[in-house]
Formats: sequence, C-alpha cells, structure tokens
Amino acid sequence: MSRPPVLPAAELLSLVLSGDRAGVFSFEFVQRYLPGAPLVELVVAVAPGAGGGASLLISDQVAAVGQWFAGGVPDGDTLAQCARAVGAPVLCLTEVVKLSPVHIPKPWGQEIWYTGIEQRGQSGVTDGNSRIPLPWLLALGAERLLAEGVAEPNLLKILDPLPEEAFGDLYFELHQEKCEVYVVTAVADSAWPDGRGAIRYGFDPVLRSRYGDDKAFRAAFLQAVREYESVRRQIDRQIDDFRARDGVATNAPVSAQTLKAWLAEIPAAWQARELSARQAMDAFTHMVPLAIGDVVKVARLSPHALQHGVRTVEFQTPVYERKILSFGQKVLTQEHWDTEEAVRQMSLEAGQVEVLPVVASNELFTLEQVVAFDDFRVYRLTLVPGGECVLAAVDSYKVVMVVQGEVTLGRQTLAAEEAGLVLRTVANCRVTNSGAGDAVCLVSVPAGIPLPLVAGGDAQG
Repeated sequence: MSRPPVLPAAELLSLVLSGDRAGVFSFEFVQRYLPGAPLVELVVAVAPGAGGGASLLISDQVAAVGQWFAGGVPDGDTLAQCARAVGAPVLCLTEVVKLSPVHIPKPWGQEIWYTGIEQRGQSGVTDGNSRIPLPWLLALGAERLLAEGVAEPNLLKILDPLPEEAFGDLYFELHQEKCEVYVVTAVADSAWPDGRGAIRYGFDPVLRSRYGDDKAFRAAFLQAVREYESVRRQIDRQIDDFRARDGVATNAPVSAQTLKAWLAEIPAAWQARELSARQAMDAFTHMVPLAIGDVVKVARLSPHALQHGVRTVEFQTPVYERKILSFGQKVLTQEHWDTEEAVRQMSLEAGQVEVLPVVASNELFTLEQVVAFDDFRVYRLTLVPGGECVLAAVDSYKVVMVVQGEVTLGRQTLAAEEAGLVLRTVANCRVTNSGAGDAVCLVSVPAGIPLPLVAGGDAQG
C-alpha cells in the first residue's frame, strides 16, 4: 500500500468512530483560512481501540504513512511507531484532546491562541509528543465533532501584554460582531505594585455629564483623538525611516527595547506633545481596576483596551473584526484608524468588573457562570483538593482551560494555562482536582447548551 485509498471525510469519520476497522485512508481538505485556500491531501491511519473507539493519526505525509503500512494494517504499537516517524500525534476522538497553543507576536506583547484558526496562525492538538493543526482534525467533520452548525470552537487565548505603560497597552477598540470575556490570571508587580492593574473600558461618566449632550461629548472625544493621531503619525513616520535604515520591515513587530532605542532619537518636543495629547485623549475614558480572578465582560460596541502587565484568559466569538479608535503605537495590521466610524456607533457606558452568579455548589466544587453571550457561555469551576465532578455528555463540544492548580480531565492531566477540547463524541467526562491546592478551570460551551455537572450521584446545574 503506497497510496492509501481516498474516502470522503464524512465516511472516514464514521469509520473512525465505529472503532472496529483498522486501515489507512486519505482525504482532501481545502484550507480556507490560508491565502488562496490551498488544497492539502491528508492521510489517516486507524487502529481499533481496546475499550471501544479507535486510535488514529492524521498527517500530510501521505506516501510515508502509506509505505509504513504497505505490508499490513495498523495496530496500537505500529500506529505509535508510525506517528513518531512522521511527527504526528496519536489521538482518540472519544477522549479529551489536549490543545497545543500558537504564539502570535503583537506590538504590545503577545497573544497565545489555543483554538485560533486563521492565516496568522493555527492552534494545534497534541498527544504530548507531536502536534498537528487543529483544523486538520476538524476537517474530518466539524459539526459531528463540535456541534450542529458549528465550524470551529469559540476562540480561547491568553493576552500577555508587556509590563510597561504605553508599550504594553492594547488597542482602544470596539467590535461590531464578536463578544469577549476576560479573566485576569496575573498582574505584573513591576507595573502595578499594589497588585491591581486596569482595563480602559468605556467613558468617564463625570466628564460625560459636563457636556450638554452625548453628541457634544462624542465630538469632543473625536477631536481629541484627531489631535493625538496627528502627533502619533508624525512620530511613526520618523520611526519608519529608522526601520528602513536598520533593515526592519515596515509592519514587522519589534521588541520594546528596539522601539525604545528608536524613540530615543525622536526630538524631545515631539515626545512631549505626544504625551500631552495622549493624556488629553485618555481623560475621556474610564479605567476599571483589575485584580487576579476578576472578570470583565466586553459587550459589542464597547470601546476597551487592556492595560500593560495584566495577563488574562480570553474567550471570544471566533471572528476577526474590530474598529480601532486609537493606539499609543503604530498599528501594524492596517494603515488607518477607524475612529470616525467607531465614534458614531460606540457605547458610552463605563465598564465594570462582573459579579459571577453561582450555578451550583457543594463540598467538592463551585460552579459560577462567567458570561452568557448570544453565541457562547463560559463557566468557572473551582474544585477543592481531591474534589471531583462529572461533565455530563451533551450534544456539543466543550473547551476547558485550567487557570490554577492541576486538573485531570478524563484521562488527560492539565496544568495551569493548559487546555483540552472535549469533543461532541466524548461521553461523560470526569473532572478531578489532582493537585495539592484549590483548582480553577474555565469551561466554554455554545449558547443554548446546558452544562450539567454530576457529583456524588446528584445532578448539579
């Protein structure tokens, strides 16, 4: 067998889930998240599992995998050997799949994507040794693996801004379609000695009340942004000259150290005007203090900017769209700000930290609802040492992210900042605190899907 037989992805997935037939097969997948939507041929080697279901590997090394099994069909041992040879993970679709994040550089720091699928990067799945892109797994049949009408899971990522003011402050932006929720996991001591960081969210209600009406307030804010943008672009044009001089691409991310070195060459008068204009613009906005564990729900059309040194876990709708009102650096991903359009439609309400309602609680665990958006929900599950519960099977996937301690999810053990994908094909999944202290994890499901927990024989939530 040098070239595996081709099967439609849906038929191949049915074969894998049946768990009773070994073999090597291939299918074609259109990678619509990449420029030009290139077609890739993927090979799937399947070995029946001892306890039902099947083990499989997915790879783009079609000929190599086909040749590996030219003399027979996979079993557990040969599948593992082949997986090591071609650098593919061994997976089981009836068990929790561990997510493998991808790091995306940003002018203000980095994002760490656990379920991201787009041109800029693709998260992966792993068995602890090798990884493949997450979309290769979902190519077998996203709706059967995730949920009816769902092509990809909610976007889970970590925002990791630099701990320096201005350099680590995110874009002040709003979204028309996607919703976001932030859970604070760390606050840099060097940036916030008292342990309380911040997010710029909405507008200062006191200053807003001093204007005759909201139309006047919007106009004044727009004028302040325009004045700042004028100074900002003057500086950015000069820095672009430094980029060209030093052989750095115009829109390539650079380190804060490099940016500081360039700024040191900017005339002091320019820098003074920039700071004055930025402070005048920022005076219109509202700052929400943040500590570890705080939750911020970002609704549509609400301008917001996480501040430097505040590390958060973020769940959001998996769409890429935004309107940038302002930024304290050059925007690398577009040539313009969207201030005028955003000002017309933005909410003026000041943001706040969310108080989480308790959904279920006993001596083993506490379940709180973090957010219930139109398209997804997020819960926070806290387990005492030795505590456990069961995530009952529902007709949907779940994404589980550990933010504190250690959790065993099914047969998969996850430490802090590790995440697992509980596919729609997974039955009841036991969640156990396998560490010494309290364990905290976040669980995301699509809207309309209940999150039933079972503990001690009693259904919870």
